[in-house]
Amino acid sequence: MVEAGEYSLQSSRLPSAGAVAIIHEVYDSENAQWKFENELELALDRGFKIIVIEPTRLGDETARWIAFGNCLHKTAILSGLSAVCSGLIWERPLVCTPLGVLSLLCSGLYTVSWQFDPCCKYQVERNHQDLPKMPILQSVSSTSPVVLVRRDDSRRKVLHSSVSVVAALFCIWRIYSSYK
Repeated sequence: MVEAGEYSLQSSRLPSAGAVAIIHEVYDSENAQWKFENELELALDRGFKIIVIEPTRLGDETARWIAFGNCLHKTAILSGLSAVCSGLIWERPLVCTPLGVLSLLCSGLYTVSWQFDPCCKYQVERNHQDLPKMPILQSVSSTSPVVLVRRDDSRRKVLHSSVSVVAALFCIWRIYSSYK
């Protein structure tokens, strides 16, 4: 059933963006999993603000993929900041260089494999206290759906790229000054 503000991806009234998309867990053919994946791709490409994924397997895979991107992002930032801090504490580049390289590698991997994926614009809603307040979830048949919320990720991309570049430049400067 499709209500105002709620859209099933099978609906002919599907808007191009906005609202909420629900990927219902309906096994009506042999290719149900493939159909779920296509519906998710469509919802991600259309930029829905909230995507509810009922199929457990697809929801878990999507949540893991988003967690992987978050891990790359956080590792790039933390190792970059650690590289700069350790370089300020110790004169020798022995500690800061591997951390700077790790930051640069994580940032590069994120840029190459993750940045252009539409999943990078979404975060898994982990605050389960807010989920019952969402009226859309009353029409969901799954007991534990994965809820994706669209977030602006431009600042996070600038942050981890900047930290990685600063850490790499700082490490190069440390190496240069130690062998000078």
